[in-house]
Amino acid sequence: MSSTPAPDPRPSRTAPGADQPRPKPRLIFDDPLDQQSSDDTDRGWGERPPAGGSAADLARFLDEKPPHHV
Repeated sequence: MSSTPAPDPRPSRTAPGADQPRPKPRLIFDDPLDQQSSDDTDRGWGERPPAGGSAADLARFLDEKPPHHV
């Protein structure tokens, strides 16, 4: 019995593109304050888009009712 490991029957393959260096991340010099963030919108604050109808108004009222008004 030999203590040397048996050779792997499958040839080892490297991942495609492993020989190519990864591109450096690009630097972006845009002003981040020019872009609208999610906090700048009603949806970012948890508001729902306006829905018409009294059933939608009642559902919103019941969803937003404070716990001390149960």
